[in-house]
Formats: sequence, structure tokens, C-alpha cells
Amino acid sequence: MGPKRCAVASEESLMRIFTVPEAPDSTLSKIELEISSNLAGFLNENIAAIEKPLHEIEKDFQDAVLPEEPMFVSDYAQDIMEQLVAHSVHTAAPSFIGHMTSALPHFVLPLSKLMVGLNQNLVKIETSKAFTPLERQVLGMMHHLAYGNDEQFYDKWMHSAKTSLGAFCSGGTIANITALWIARNRLLKADGEFKGIAAQGMLAGMLHYGYKGLAVLVSDRGHYSLGKAADILGLGRENFIGIATDENNKVDVEKMRETAHQLQAKGIKVLALVGVAGTTETGNIDPLNDMADLSAELGCYFHVDAAWGGATLLSDNNRHLLAGIERADSITIDAHKQMYVPMGAGLVLFKDPAAADAIEHHAEYILRKGSKDLGSHTLEGSRPGMAMLVHACMRVIGRKGYEMLIDKGIDKARYFAELIKNDPDFELISEPELCLLTYRYVPKQIQRAIAQADEAERIEIYAALNRFTASMQKRQRETGRSFVSRTRLTPAQYDHQPTVVFRVVLANPLTSNSILKDILAEQKALAKTDPIFKKYLTKYI
Repeated sequence: MGPKRCAVASEESLMRIFTVPEAPDSTLSKIELEISSNLAGFLNENIAAIEKPLHEIEKDFQDAVLPEEPMFVSDYAQDIMEQLVAHSVHTAAPSFIGHMTSALPHFVLPLSKLMVGLNQNLVKIETSKAFTPLERQVLGMMHHLAYGNDEQFYDKWMHSAKTSLGAFCSGGTIANITALWIARNRLLKADGEFKGIAAQGMLAGMLHYGYKGLAVLVSDRGHYSLGKAADILGLGRENFIGIATDENNKVDVEKMRETAHQLQAKGIKVLALVGVAGTTETGNIDPLNDMADLSAELGCYFHVDAAWGGATLLSDNNRHLLAGIERADSITIDAHKQMYVPMGAGLVLFKDPAAADAIEHHAEYILRKGSKDLGSHTLEGSRPGMAMLVHACMRVIGRKGYEMLIDKGIDKARYFAELIKNDPDFELISEPELCLLTYRYVPKQIQRAIAQADEAERIEIYAALNRFTASMQKRQRETGRSFVSRTRLTPAQYDHQPTVVFRVVLANPLTSNSILKDILAEQKALAKTDPIFKKYLTKYI
């Protein structure tokens, strides 16, 4: 490759990049045209099929010195095609079934460009105007989906300057932190001479109320973001307590009750229970009604992390799986998962429209009292108008369209589970409740060897299978034809030992049954040449 052309930093060239589009025959214009006319083809053609090692990619992003001179846009676009696009992850590929990201509806591409071009800031009315009522409508529609209040409720609260039915954010982590922030501030509220935690801090609040600590109880399948919340909110990670799950990966509510009583006996107040509606590893849903009962019994806050499974509410055929979610004080849902919106669209819903009063902040220069500025009730300040893309998908796909997508994903997971069960060399580890499942490749001869082995040999085989499963997953990813992820569970069939398993997410509507068959066939073929298998497991065949 020859030397790069040098652009010149001048007032004229700077004005040009702000006002003049790229020429139709420029590299960037060609990219834009190809993306607009055939996104799937563009991604298939330009993302490298064979994975490049990360340390090699890092060499292209090694220079820490900011360039002094400007660069021609087309030259930059060419660099990005070669260095970034080519080595990105093909999340939309129908054979890449390990991700929670999926193919996107084509119409969100031009709408995303419009959203970026408008460059609205949702922190306040003065920089968002029409985007603010649009975001409030999206929150209202999602609130109605979950809580189902009557028309008068939404007429009163949806556009109220004093309250908020929820908060948009970049994802489930911020949504979960926001929910527990509200729970903490409501518990340690102003009382007598105590002005409240927001004014006087955690120590003053604990002393005033006489608590020795605050605890959050959640399934041990709870998302790691909840641990971040415990840290940030000053609760301490040791007081973020994971409760054991049953054989179906659902929290044991009786154990949760016992733990709560043990904590209370030590003077530690249970701040909140967190139910999981769609665990990250297995997609299972906690018994939400039982958790709501326990929350009422303990007099504590009840939050449901439905970042993954919340979209199931869109299906009348399957929303019963989330029975009890309407009793939660708050609910996290990620639109960038099963609502097919680009990354960066999470939200938290509040059952009580006044809930966010506990975290309300004002500043005269930006968030004025009595305004409808959304930033007064959100952890994040400046935010883009991602609600526009959620609004677009809700209107264009509609509830019935979403129902078809959700149901199709669940049906596909059940089909894949049957393929696994019907092949004696595979084992289903977790039955699909939503569109997630876990499994592993264990040839029938090795299954037989495990059944006949003594305890020491069984542990040895388990360890070899873990190394083999991890090796298989890595090799399949590097080959570039398909992708499944992996995680670690403690299933009963492996004596509750840490067990590495394959994990798949079948949300991509473009993933066909034949692709699923091909993925299993590819894994069988890879196993025959796997070095870990040859070294540790062939003796059992």
C-alpha cells in the first residue's frame, strides 16, 4: 500500500466536513449505499470469516499520539473497513447463536441515521423537545404492557412534570442500579431531624434507623450488574446475597425466606428482593408471585430484572411465564435484546409514578423544578434519543408481530432441545423456558464410562470434559462458520460440580432449523480432531 494522501487543516476544509456530503463515488458513499441496499450481504462480504487474533488487531490501534494533520474521509473509511469492520463480530449471522444480540430490522438503519443527525439530548426539554414526549409515550406503553393500568392512569401520569413511569438508559446495568437506588433512598427517607440519605449520606441514615447493614437477596443466577449496584450504593458486595436455585435454575424462595430472617436477627435490614425473569445463562424465570409474597411479608422492595425475558410480555401466548411481574415495584427490560433494537436501549419501569421522587435532582442551569426534563429522574445525564428506535419498532412490528418473533424463538429452542435429546452423543443440560438453552457434547461411550467410574475417576472425566468443551467452543468460534457461547453451571447430573457447557440464544428470526442441524454436525466433526479430546478422552471410547 502506498503512502496516505495528506489533507490540509484549514478553515475551508473544516467548514466543508460540517456542510458538504461525500461525493457519490467516494468510499464512504459506496459503503453507505451498500449498507442501505443490502446490509446482510455487506456484513457477509466484509466481516472476515476466519478470526484474527486479538494481539494482531491491537497493532492497528497502537498509536497513542493524536494525529496532527487531518485525513481524507475516504482514506479513513478504507482504513476502518480493513481494520475494524473486517474483524468485528458478525452478531447478525443466523449461525452465530451464542449472542443476545441479533439481526436488526432493516428500517432501523436509516432511522438511526436520522436520530444521529438530529442529535437530540434527552436530559432536558430545551435540547430534545418532541423526543421527550415520545420517550414518555414509550415508557407509558411498556408500563401498560407490564402493569396494565387503565386509560385514566396514563392520562394522568404519562406526561406529568412531577413524576415518571420509568427511565430510559443505556442498558440493564444502569436500569438495575436505578431501581436499587430508588429502593435505598425510599428506605432511608427523611424522618424527623434526619433529612434523608440523599442529603446526609449512608452512615447518618443507618444510625438514624438503627440498621447494622442493608442486604439485597437474589438468585445465584442473578446478573453481575446487581453486584455493581451493591458496590456503588454503599451496601457492600457481601450484602448482595445469592440464594441457591433448584434443578430448574429458579431461586429457592424458602431458602430466601430463611436467609432474610437470619439477617434480620443480626440487625441487617433486607432492602430488596430481586427476581430474575430470564437468567443470562439459562433463560429461566424465578417464581415471581412467591417472591412478591415474601417481599410483602418482609416489608421490602421487590425488583424484577427482566432485561432478557421482559419482551416475553409482548406474547399473549407466553406472557404467563412471567406471572407475578406486575407485582414488582420496578422492572428492568432491555429493548436491545428481544425487541430487536440496536445496542444502547434499556429501561426501568416504576409501578408507582412517584417512585423516582426519591432520586430527583435539579440544577437551575439545566434541570428546573416544574419542567418535564427527563434528566431529573435518571442516573445518566446527557443521553441520545434511542427511544425513537424503540418507538419505531413498536409501531412497525406491533404487538402481534413481536408475539410471532417471541413465539418463534421459543419454538426454535424447543426444536433444538429435541435435536440434542435425540442424538445419543449430546446432552441437554437445561431445558428451554424461553429461547435459551445449554447443552454439551459427551459421546455415549463416555457417558457409559462416567456411570461405571468410581468417584476419583469420575472427577477426572469431568475435568477433562470441561477442558474439551472450552476447547471446542473456542475452535468453533475461530473457524468462523458458526458460534455458540459457553458458561459454567453446577447441574445435578454432574454431581453439582462446576461444569462447562455450550449456551445458545435462539432469538434471531433468520436462524433456520437446517442451520441448527449443521451446528451440531460441525461440533461432531470438530470433536474428532480436538487435541484435548485426543489426549484425555479417547481412552474411554
